[in-house]
Amino acid sequence: MTTSAPAPEEEYSIRPAERADLLAVVRIERESFPQPWPYDAFERFLDEPGFLVAVDALGAVAGYVVADVNRQYGRNRGHVKDIAVRPERRGSGVGSALLSRIVAVLLSHGADSIKLEVRESNDAAKRLYRKFRFEPLRRVPGYYDDEDAIVMVRKLE
Repeated sequence: MTTSAPAPEEEYSIRPAERADLLAVVRIERESFPQPWPYDAFERFLDEPGFLVAVDALGAVAGYVVADVNRQYGRNRGHVKDIAVRPERRGSGVGSALLSRIVAVLLSHGADSIKLEVRESNDAAKRLYRKFRFEPLRRVPGYYDDEDAIVMVRKLE
């Protein structure tokens, strides 16, 4: 008998981050980025609607996203500040599930567009963002200590 694997979105649940998640989030951050955010940076976003984690059936954190909405130039712009997935879970749909949920959260909090920054060399992330209709807006030289960033934007309906 052959059974099909469940869709990635069914393997993970997305929920607001809790204090108990912070060590796992910081571990993922350190595994993912050469200039990781410190623990207290994540702690400041606890209880914010834009700090979400993806957890597996055993409750282990597989990834997270941090985002907010700010008023700029008379418009409400969402900003995905940080998103990462455990290295061994990349490519399994966790990032897509997190991005899909955070777009809905930002829209529900009045955002009319969303921006994010991505390392110029991070082709996998850029592909994911394009899949979610983010378009490159501009390059920011030296945004990261060792690399330029590409600012990507998505307009919301």
